[in-house]
Amino acid sequence: MMRVLMVNFGVFLLFCFGFLSNSFGQDNNAGDSDINSTTAVYIVTLRQAPSLHLFQQETEVKNRVRDKSKHGDTSKFTRPKLQPRNISKSRYWRSRRSAIAQAHDSLLRNALKGEKYIKLYSFHYLINGFAVFVSSQQAEKLSRRGEVANIVLDFSVRTATTYTPQFMGLPKGAWVKEGGFETAGEGIVIGFIDTGIDPTHPSFNGTDTSQRQYPIPNHFSGVCEVTPDFPSGSCNRKLVGARHFAQSAITRGIFNSSEDYASPFDGDGHGTHTASIAAGNHGVSAVVSGHNFGSASGIAPRAHISVYKALYKSFGGFAADVVAAIDQAAQDGVDILSLSITPNRRPPGVATFFNPLDMAMLSAVKAGIFVVQAAGNTGPSPKSMSSFSPWIFTVGAATHDRVYSNSIILGNNVSIPGIGLALPTDEGKVYTMISALDALKNKSLVLDKDMYVGECQDYDSFDKDIIRGNLLICSYSIRFVLGLSTIKQALAVTKNLSAKGVVFYMDPYVLGFQINPTPMDMPGIIIPSSEDSKVLLKYYNSSLVRDGTTKEIVRFGAVAAIAGGQNANFSNRAPKIMYYSARGPDPEDSLFNDADILKPNLVAPGNSIWGAWSSAATESTEFEGESFAMMSGTSMAAPHVAGVAALVKQKFRKFSPSSIASALSTTSVLFDNKGEAIMAQRAYANPDQTLSPATPFDMGNGFVNATAALDPGLIFDTSFEDYMSFLCGINGSAPVVFNYTGKNCLLSNATISGADLNLPSITVSRLNNTRTIQRLMTNIAGNETYTVSLIPPFDVLVKVSPTQFSIASGETKLLSVILTAKKNSSIASFGRVKLFGTAGHVVHIPMSVTVKIASNQ
Repeated sequence: MMRVLMVNFGVFLLFCFGFLSNSFGQDNNAGDSDINSTTAVYIVTLRQAPSLHLFQQETEVKNRVRDKSKHGDTSKFTRPKLQPRNISKSRYWRSRRSAIAQAHDSLLRNALKGEKYIKLYSFHYLINGFAVFVSSQQAEKLSRRGEVANIVLDFSVRTATTYTPQFMGLPKGAWVKEGGFETAGEGIVIGFIDTGIDPTHPSFNGTDTSQRQYPIPNHFSGVCEVTPDFPSGSCNRKLVGARHFAQSAITRGIFNSSEDYASPFDGDGHGTHTASIAAGNHGVSAVVSGHNFGSASGIAPRAHISVYKALYKSFGGFAADVVAAIDQAAQDGVDILSLSITPNRRPPGVATFFNPLDMAMLSAVKAGIFVVQAAGNTGPSPKSMSSFSPWIFTVGAATHDRVYSNSIILGNNVSIPGIGLALPTDEGKVYTMISALDALKNKSLVLDKDMYVGECQDYDSFDKDIIRGNLLICSYSIRFVLGLSTIKQALAVTKNLSAKGVVFYMDPYVLGFQINPTPMDMPGIIIPSSEDSKVLLKYYNSSLVRDGTTKEIVRFGAVAAIAGGQNANFSNRAPKIMYYSARGPDPEDSLFNDADILKPNLVAPGNSIWGAWSSAATESTEFEGESFAMMSGTSMAAPHVAGVAALVKQKFRKFSPSSIASALSTTSVLFDNKGEAIMAQRAYANPDQTLSPATPFDMGNGFVNATAALDPGLIFDTSFEDYMSFLCGINGSAPVVFNYTGKNCLLSNATISGADLNLPSITVSRLNNTRTIQRLMTNIAGNETYTVSLIPPFDVLVKVSPTQFSIASGETKLLSVILTAKKNSSIASFGRVKLFGTAGHVVHIPMSVTVKIASNQ
């Protein structure tokens, strides 16, 4: 998650992530043998298939036949209905869940006779296993049990819109196509695994601004926890589910119930923010510091929300809690799952795809759930991607064209740009500027006690008579990033000193910041550039009049006016890829070998995004007590795509997760609002001075296009079996695949590489002479004729067959792309296959080729 700002050396808030069983295991004869100091939480997977897989195996043939007779050829790009969506209400499933939990308890008792342990969760729906707090010796005992397939040490993870619906063209596009915002997303449930939610926020009322009640989604069976922090009535027809998961943290003794809230209530703000971006009510006034910044709306404002809190303000979260949350969300019947979280480290082992989170999400996809994940805020370096698997839809962060510009006009007519959602000074007037360091009561004494006094955090240090009615100049340093100093406190000090306004200059010893606009309820500005700060200070110092003998200041000569930053400017070139957005190529393993998988899949608005804010959030002091906040990061980009996916799912109820991914990908935007190529920032410091055209490793297929995604023309569908063939094709993966899924790769008819998955992109990490890539296309529109256009990657010869084809509604066609290396090269090059339909559909497939080995060299 990007909070208010990012620094070039990478300051991130980290969150770590399990399921509530709270089963304490102890033999009566255990005596005083305590769990020793090497204890930790382990995630144990058993060989027996989980409930969902068993049920699917029992009913798959019958349902496939039924779906084929009912839907005809469309079953080729839709998933069969394999399970009841209100599964948690089924007596059959409750009994199966209970039986599996009892089997877990029996295994633990038998394996750890006479020893203490704590079982945190039993997983039964997506994976069959449990999370348990044991010693390393006990973990070794469990690993030797024949029932145990896999055991993994729990690990930490981290969190990675008044206007963005307009920038994405929803009011005149996608919303209009499907009946307006009044019905956008209706009947679709989006699950959020995050820091919880503030149920009192108007963005989540059970009636929208037109007082229309939400219909109850019949396929959803989630429940709402009731606690003192989350009382009865917190949920409604909009917020239909809310749970929290914290057993892994509680077991470690790091859970603070007063600060972290042992309930779904959001004490951080992040979860409330992301939920409102995707599905917040339409027309909610975003008022911050007394100023109305417009009417907010989620991308799918009539979609339902179910919250699975697995991240917490004080410590973050753990993978065991997240796996439990994913498992519960799937049981409840969510349609879309949004995760603005990423692992805190690259998963070790045979491949990055083999980790408990990604494997749980694979099972969720098998259950028909579209999974969206933030790419991570670890860019702009290559291979900085933190979301790896092809079944997960990974979203990077881009800008939109709204900018809150502010400026200060100096007395020498020099104008310096800055930021700050601040009031202007009085029109036509200029005000004297006073540096905080020149307004100290006792300069030498104060500086000896507080070298950071220039940050304006302590009222008692300053002479009010000097500052009254003037503009106070304060320094802005790394301490503001660390929370040791705050804008809010500086504003309070400025007001108490009766100053007219405040000017923050950037500490010259700080290498560089990108700062989100910060609310100020008085005239003010933050100058984020150290070079511009030098201009300000040079003018200020040159305007001081000093006594010739004592060198004391006798007059402050510098004057200025602040333009104010509460009015938005919509003329910026956008989108562009933010420097912090994680980049491809997708790392296949910890050795940084590249996967033949395109990541990210797409980019969406993620910078300076307004969203709902929790009433108890204290993480961003600048927005403390406000009902809306402006945040940046891939955390904000992912729920934009989750909202669009809800619109696609609403229109195409039978779409598989990969069909939704295809619709989003092939229709994306490749050019900015000026008609030029989308650009990408390449550095932390002065990022806009390092722009170059974005590649698929920066933006995947492109920038999300909600309207076009509702009419994609052709679909590229990938099945669960395809993903399994891909996993079995990874060298040395057979034991790991069996451990996680129970599938014997040796019995597989064929294996495929990542490049052979039927994805709406072509990614080849190593092209040895010639390779043929095939894609199976299904027409979900009317009869149409397509013509193929081609932009080949540099140093690669590309041939496509057929170059023109007609395809009837519901028909499938095979597209063959032959890639031939023209010369040896290890520099990645990029191209694109475009299909232009006579009915107006445009389908584009990006190509990425890294290492090229030509046969004649």
